[in-house]
Amino acid sequence: MLLATTLSLLATTAGAQTAAPAATAAPTIAADPAAPKGRLSDAAMPKAYRLDFTIQPSKPDFSGHGEIDVTVKAPTSRLYLHGRDLKVKASARVGGRTIPATFTQVDKTGTARLDFAQPVPAGAVTLVFDWTGSFGDSASGLYRVKVGDQWYSWTQFQSIDARAAFPGFDEPGFKTPFTISITTDPGSKAITNAPEQGVTRVGGLEKHQFAPTRPLPTYLVALVTGPFVHETAAIAPTPERAEPLPLGIAVTQPLKDRTAYVQAETPRIVTLLEQYFGTPFPFPKLDQIGSPIMPGAMENAGADIYGDGIIALAPDAPVSQKKVFGMVVAHELAHQWFGDLVSPVWWDDLWLNESFANWMGFRIGGEWRPELNIGVGGLEDGFSAMNTDSLTVGRPIHEPITENANIDSAFDSITYGKGGHVIAMIAGYLGDEKFRDGVRLHLKRHAYGNAATADFFKSLADAAQDPRVVTAMQSFVDQQGVPLITLKRDGNRLVASQSRYTFIGQTPQPTRWTVPFCYSVAATRKCTLIDGPSAVIDAPAGNAALMPNAGGTGYYRFDLEPADWDRLIATFPSMSGAEAIAASDSLWAAFRAGRMDAPRLLAGTAALAANADSNAALDGAQRLAGLNRRGVIPAAAVPAYRAYLDRTFAPRLAALGFDPAAGAYASDDPDRQKLRADLVSLLAHEAEDKAVLAKLSAAAQRYIAGDKAALDPTYLADGFAAIVGQGGLPAAKKIMDLGLTSEDPVVRSAALSAVADSGQPEIATWALGFGDARLRSLERATMLLRLAQARGSSAMTGDWIVENIDTLLGNANGIFAGRLAQSFATQCGADRAARIDAAVGGKIREAGAGVLDYERTLEGIRLCGALRDAKSAELGAALTAKK
Repeated sequence: MLLATTLSLLATTAGAQTAAPAATAAPTIAADPAAPKGRLSDAAMPKAYRLDFTIQPSKPDFSGHGEIDVTVKAPTSRLYLHGRDLKVKASARVGGRTIPATFTQVDKTGTARLDFAQPVPAGAVTLVFDWTGSFGDSASGLYRVKVGDQWYSWTQFQSIDARAAFPGFDEPGFKTPFTISITTDPGSKAITNAPEQGVTRVGGLEKHQFAPTRPLPTYLVALVTGPFVHETAAIAPTPERAEPLPLGIAVTQPLKDRTAYVQAETPRIVTLLEQYFGTPFPFPKLDQIGSPIMPGAMENAGADIYGDGIIALAPDAPVSQKKVFGMVVAHELAHQWFGDLVSPVWWDDLWLNESFANWMGFRIGGEWRPELNIGVGGLEDGFSAMNTDSLTVGRPIHEPITENANIDSAFDSITYGKGGHVIAMIAGYLGDEKFRDGVRLHLKRHAYGNAATADFFKSLADAAQDPRVVTAMQSFVDQQGVPLITLKRDGNRLVASQSRYTFIGQTPQPTRWTVPFCYSVAATRKCTLIDGPSAVIDAPAGNAALMPNAGGTGYYRFDLEPADWDRLIATFPSMSGAEAIAASDSLWAAFRAGRMDAPRLLAGTAALAANADSNAALDGAQRLAGLNRRGVIPAAAVPAYRAYLDRTFAPRLAALGFDPAAGAYASDDPDRQKLRADLVSLLAHEAEDKAVLAKLSAAAQRYIAGDKAALDPTYLADGFAAIVGQGGLPAAKKIMDLGLTSEDPVVRSAALSAVADSGQPEIATWALGFGDARLRSLERATMLLRLAQARGSSAMTGDWIVENIDTLLGNANGIFAGRLAQSFATQCGADRAARIDAAVGGKIREAGAGVLDYERTLEGIRLCGALRDAKSAELGAALTAKK
């Protein structure tokens, strides 16, 4: 699973048009104090599922018949399992007898109880169900969307939403084969995890029968139905796989011309993964499937589902879209081994799936197309996660999960960003081959089964023949926080001291890690383990710059003496992208901790601007923009801030050249293309560079008038934003309509972001009440988040959310629910945190979803106020002095 960094929690926002009420009313939930709140017991162990669905996406309901073979541990009149918001008839078949049963949902997370009319004996039992349920309109459970004039349906079952589609044992530790059939409209396509075996006529419908799957947990089952364009091909044999692998590409009808890229590039990524794992693709076929409202992607075994914008690429797709494609597809396909072939025992081992896949996504994505410079993004994710990990409120990567309501909180930046970075650090310390051998050993030991964290640690240690790697990983996986390595010179030696990193306004908690510390001086790189409060390191005296995070793979921050900072900053232009981002993060971390002065911070930002890597060059500028959105830069200094950005970055764009016409720079190196695009966006919207805005606006006007060659897709969002900025609400309405009349995910996204990012209160007021049915659930949620992030509309959007909190919480569902707190993240100040908490805190805590995210957000708002109080005036003065 890969979550997009968007507020993907709301099927409906207040004021927006809602879907028609479902025909099937949700069942009454009966209180049962004895029901498990988390994991089920082993009273019944599922052995195989046979599921027969009737799915017609144009209708509000679906239905099914299911049989689950189970082994009952002891005679019983009652079993607990799962089923949410379904109307269910149930019975048990034992030998030739049928025992009636009553199915009752006993909590809102979908725990259910089966009460048998008479006890079922120990041993083999078949549970039999018939049920009906209602489609959702957001990516949770079994959901549907109307695209053009046709209806389609998909599933999103991770983490605990398979229970919204069928009764069963909805936990990752229960891994069984599934035999599935789907009855649907004639001519429609049906896709699930296994190859299709045949289609038969059933009345006026068609029944698609599929082969039994390999053993799977419920969350990896996929059901996809509708008038899809489904193109088929094969991935050629490889040294690891003797036979061709069937490959399917499924998209909605409007995107029928957007399949060539994913069809051509998926085989290359599969081949690289097979080489890394040393084994063939673990399932008999692979379908790559697009969905217009999937906010990320999901690794259903043999049937991955992606947001349309991830895989449905046009021939002239921007570099940024190709980078996302490579990373996300590599991430999801890596899961086919690490997560699907070997699955977690329970959700507290989720990090084994996601941390590893996040690292692999960037690693394999980088191998797939080195010129796209994908690999650095994994480290960016890790350094970004450090800001969350440094909060007092939080959790370690690996943490016991005892209740269903807490499962989805594990799908956060700690699991993905921190976990992936820790994997990179351990792999870098051990060496690539030793780490890979440990991964291969782990997969061999647990193929088509389940494994826990301790199993993975043991495989790594056995393969590396170095038990210290377990100690190092445990110190990062089992405790919260970010190490700070402080280096001071002592002649020809360095004294490295470790402590816990803290922001201004925090009190540090004593924490110690076993840190794989790698540093470089000039061309010399050395590594050591720091497991005590301090360590002495050899380093030559003189003027050579010290880089305390060689390669950027270390999950820690560092601090230096002023002279060493100055020497390091002087090397920023020539650093590798990974090291430059690592150094920038520690520079900014020192500022936010109160140990770095603002003039040196701005000097570092300007030095980074000359770096060749597109990710590194704008790192400092984007962090400054974040402070501006939060109001940390004083209002009086904002003109000086814009002038600083323009003076620092406009020459870089001038050197690259800027012509917004389609294909003007198609022959440029991709990272150069991305750098140009990022500079244009920064200069247009943060620096408010008049020349850049004029070029964008003129080109966008010609594009809207019908000259599609006037504006490259790379600049669509910036061009539309320039028009909205100049034309206000009338222009915003025009741009929004343009977006909603298109089925091109790039055009739709560009239009929505241009409207929501404007920061104009009049536009924000209109957008918050926007009720056009063409705006889909994910787009509504994304709009709300972007309105909340824009400086001019942030406070009013926060107030609107407070006023509409009951409706918003009532519509939140699925793994993407509970992230309402993200919309408050750009608020700043303890007073603002107190007002928000007084207004909505009780309701969010009572709802149960996203409580950890909410508490983190409140702490971030308070810490922003502490930073503003301590550093705002200094930063404003430094910016003004640069004029």
